[in-house]
Amino acid sequence: MRQAANKKMRVGLVLGAGGVMGGAWITGALHALATETGWDPATADYIVGTSAGSMMGALLAAGVPPWFMIAHSAGETFKGLVDAAGEPAETADRSGGARYTLHRGWPRVLLGSPELAYKLVTNPGSIPAIGGLIALGPRGVISTEPLKQVIRRVVPSGWAPHPNYWAVAVDCGTLERVAFGKPGAPKADLADAVAASCAVPGFYHPVRIAGRDYLDGGVHSVSNIDLLADARLDLVICLNPMSSRHQPSGLRPAARVGAALRAGFGRRLGQETRALRSTGTEVVLVQPTARDLRTMGNNYMSGRRRNEVIETAQHTVAEQLRQADNWTLLRGLPPGKPHRIARPEGIPTSEWAEAAGIGQVPQPRTA
Repeated sequence: MRQAANKKMRVGLVLGAGGVMGGAWITGALHALATETGWDPATADYIVGTSAGSMMGALLAAGVPPWFMIAHSAGETFKGLVDAAGEPAETADRSGGARYTLHRGWPRVLLGSPELAYKLVTNPGSIPAIGGLIALGPRGVISTEPLKQVIRRVVPSGWAPHPNYWAVAVDCGTLERVAFGKPGAPKADLADAVAASCAVPGFYHPVRIAGRDYLDGGVHSVSNIDLLADARLDLVICLNPMSSRHQPSGLRPAARVGAALRAGFGRRLGQETRALRSTGTEVVLVQPTARDLRTMGNNYMSGRRRNEVIETAQHTVAEQLRQADNWTLLRGLPPGKPHRIARPEGIPTSEWAEAAGIGQVPQPRTA
């Protein structure tokens, strides 16, 4: 590790794609990371989120601690606590993205991306297989508005207060990767960028930003950990729900497809990680275990077992973090404020919440 004596460790946090189930797993993983190390994940020098990871990363970058995410998901109410728009926090959506409504407008059952379709015809070798599916398949009919509403409850407009929060999406017409929030990227409201990062092709309707349509950043990579190769960091911690070193036994056909996809995602993650390590940056990779995979099931867009997935991840991720090779790298993380690491004692009132650091209205910045 390139950290010198008495020099602050520079840390990156990468949160990968994974649908509703992946977002739940990341929530439990973030809490385990905070409680096991005493470090506040929101203080990472860089936070990079893709798809579900962009949602959880945005909440984290806006000041919401993992323990509060868990309490809210479990249905707890905090008397007198309001969100950034002044609305009672208890009325905020608790589905973790599993609320689906139709996009307003005529559906497009063919040519999801005419621009890509033209390239597919004129220069087929330049378009990867998934690009062909996006080009010729249907355009998603599910609205991303519920996803935007989740983010607007903490940041009504503008960008997250975190100086280096990036939400990864791809251009629907070119498949070019865009990290919203990164210098040089198109300007966007945080809610739009997160919705774009989560817009699964063929399911969600693309999100229009600065005159272009954008889709799920997982089209390029489920982790996009390589974006931090030039950041000169000491350590990058990657929580990646869509890959695993384990596979459940007795696989049914749907599970076999999932296992094959995870294997492919894992190979891509390995390539990106090796490239990052070649720059001198240490990396801690945390992925679902067989126990997590059994709990998550095969439908990553279902919210039915979200809280069970969160609870399971808290245990399985804690076990991974305690492993000697990981702990050697994690033990140098700086301590965070106690109320950011674990839930404070006391009755959940607005005064308690403000003292706990969750009652302040975030001040958004311009991307």
